[in-house]
Amino acid sequence: MKKRICLLLALTLLLLCLPVRADDDQPWLELFNGKDLSGWEANVRPESFRVDDGVLKVHGRNGMAHLFYVGEAQKDVQFKDFELAAIVRSEPNSNSGIFFHTDRELRKSKYLNKGYEGELDQFFRPPPGFENEFGSYRSPLNFHDGRAVRTAEDWQARRREILARWNEVMGPWPPLIETPKIEYLKTEHRENFTQHHVRVEMAHGLVHPAIVLVPDGKGPFPAAVVPYYNAEAGAGLGKELRDFGYQLTRRGYVTLSVGFPSSLYYPSKEQLQLQPLSALAYAAASCHTALANLPEVDPDRIGIVGHSYGGKWAMFASCLYDRFACAVWSDGGIVFDEKRANVNYWEPWYLGYELGQKQRKAGIPNKDNPRTGAYKTLVEQGLDLHELHALMAPRPFLVSGGSEDRAERWKALNHSIAVNKLLGYEHRVAMTNRRGHSPTAESNEQIYLFFDRFLKKKE
Repeated sequence: MKKRICLLLALTLLLLCLPVRADDDQPWLELFNGKDLSGWEANVRPESFRVDDGVLKVHGRNGMAHLFYVGEAQKDVQFKDFELAAIVRSEPNSNSGIFFHTDRELRKSKYLNKGYEGELDQFFRPPPGFENEFGSYRSPLNFHDGRAVRTAEDWQARRREILARWNEVMGPWPPLIETPKIEYLKTEHRENFTQHHVRVEMAHGLVHPAIVLVPDGKGPFPAAVVPYYNAEAGAGLGKELRDFGYQLTRRGYVTLSVGFPSSLYYPSKEQLQLQPLSALAYAAASCHTALANLPEVDPDRIGIVGHSYGGKWAMFASCLYDRFACAVWSDGGIVFDEKRANVNYWEPWYLGYELGQKQRKAGIPNKDNPRTGAYKTLVEQGLDLHELHALMAPRPFLVSGGSEDRAERWKALNHSIAVNKLLGYEHRVAMTNRRGHSPTAESNEQIYLFFDRFLKKKE
């Protein structure tokens, strides 16, 4: 028996491509020609659908609208054992989706009565089994003395309390640099952008190499800071699928890629003032300011994205510095977890540095190799990284999870959802999941669509 597929696109959905195939060895069948609505039929309100610049755009201004694929024969098309691929973008608070195995039967004169819906906001909601599950994490909506946070004004006071305690343990930041110096070393044009090799003032007395990519055309553009072991990776000159800066610039973002191969000990290991991960966050804040001061950049539309080591770095930077408009953290380990060797915040190059002492050996803490530094203090005080996540509210963030950040991390993320709910916001906390630690083309595309959703200006 053949299975029927009809596709529902509702409200503000942007559909870039929609191929389908039955088997791996068969070619893809393009359902959308990129020019017009040939092969598609609306059941109501056809004015809700249009094609602009190769993109199928949907806006149900006067109610829900359904668009069905009918093909050349102009009748509902049947598919069996198929794969569907689509690149989509929905606006915040929209209600959009793609229906499978449905027909045109309606209930209450507007809802499709049959089938399964792939909702486009699925990454902004915990999967079944994790809704309203908060784990053993202390609620950030309680002050340290136990008082409940009940209003937005209460939250601002609580937010200051969280920030003060973490900075006390990790070391307080020096004053921020208002105008970080940028020294241009080499400039060349690549594809549809200009590449600048630069040196940026990232802390007082610290000038460090970076790569700035500026798209062709007239700004101001959205922008992003891309931290990793080296700047070349982010700029598309290094390891595959770590090229967040390069890919974002091709999409119309100014990007600044920066790297420290072995963390940042500021001002030196002998006179350390900040735990290394906090020092990296401070350097990222300076990178943000350097971008914000460029005439090509819109200072209110700057995000940050990093993977693994860079994911930890991006998380601490965006949580501790509230000028980042949004953030993506790719599989860095978003909570303390001593069962996962790669979620290694205990190491001296992150939060475990002991000034004036011999540093601990690498590895999961145990009785012979105990916790040290700020990490030890934070754990003993019962603190965890979900408190830092809450500092993002109401700024949006995406966890691009892999082997280190599985679906169970929603127990921590639900606390940030609760903070956003108190402040009157939803769809601000998102998580995607892949099997392995390394980024994939699909997980990266989800990252870029997240940035487009929150940083690109609406039409």
